[in-house]
Amino acid sequence: MLAAIALCVILGVLAVFQLALALGAPIGRFAWGGQHRVLPARLRIGSAIAIVIYAVIAVIALDRAGAIDVVSDVVSTVGMWVVFGYFVLGIPMNAVSRSRAERYTMTPIVVVLAVLSLVIALG
Repeated sequence: MLAAIALCVILGVLAVFQLALALGAPIGRFAWGGQHRVLPARLRIGSAIAIVIYAVIAVIALDRAGAIDVVSDVVSTVGMWVVFGYFVLGIPMNAVSRSRAERYTMTPIVVVLAVLSLVIALG
């Protein structure tokens, strides 16, 4: 349960970050390859979509941990392993970013998310 709560807290912080990006905050060097100080429209849309993805991940994690019961056990179990894979793939993607700011902030965050999601998936 603690891992699911920690995962949701981190996702909440990332959702606020993505919302700021979607609204035009000049912090683009930390995301999407760091090529834009203020994100162009297509990447702002991507940030808005990321918020929805984070919410879905939070529901899956909380369901798998037993805090809520909104999807079947099969969906939460398989879904959590998919989430784990998603975060594992995110590690090298952030690690090779051209943006130093993104590499040094997002890579460790995604590593923590991957570990937490593994703990939750193992149940």
